Amino acid sequence: MGSVRPIRAPREEPPALHSRAMDNLAFIRETMEGAASFTAVPGWAGVVSGITALGAAWAASRQMTPGGWLAVWLAEALLSVAVCGWQMNRKASAAGTPLLSKPGRKFATSFAPAMVVGALLTVVLYRAGLTGLLPGVWLLLYGTAVVNGGAFSVRVVPAMGLCFMLCGTGALFAPAEWGNWFMAAGFGGLHIGFGAVIARRYGG
Repeated sequence: MGSVRPIRAPREEPPALHSRAMDNLAFIRETMEGAASFTAVPGWAGVVSGITALGAAWAASRQMTPGGWLAVWLAEALLSVAVCGWQMNRKASAAGTPLLSKPGRKFATSFAPAMVVGALLTVVLYRAGLTGLLPGVWLLLYGTAVVNGGAFSVRVVPAMGLCFMLCGTGALFAPAEWGNWFMAAGFGGLHIGFGAVIARRYGG
């Protein structure tokens, strides 16, 4: 007569194995998020910023003092930041990706240092009476910021940054009275052209 074997309950997964599996999944998700590109660069907002920059260039050209010229362009910068920030947040929400995801944070931390340097140099150059250098400095540093941030974004973004840097180089070595028109070409023309490309290829 055969022996009767007791029926055993199925063994539960060891807690340590389950914990390791969850850690591995978390690591995989974090790695995939870090490798992703920041795609919330706002194309149509770039077009709008370019149009307002052309208006700012016209208004700035009619100012009689360096302070008036600077005030116009600072107002344009604040308007551009507001428009682009709103559109960037809207685009990220539509894609279901938090704006401050890992790619977004990489983009921001790479973009910001050159902009901070630009703000500090603006104060120094204005106090020294060297406002004629500001168009070249602004265009170069903005282009540098875009190239750095674009390393974590779509490929057209670094290309735009390089074009801004070339425009800034021209502004630095051209006669000072041409500076406002370099600003129009860069912050106006380049934003419109590249913004339209980004909007068509990457969804707004």
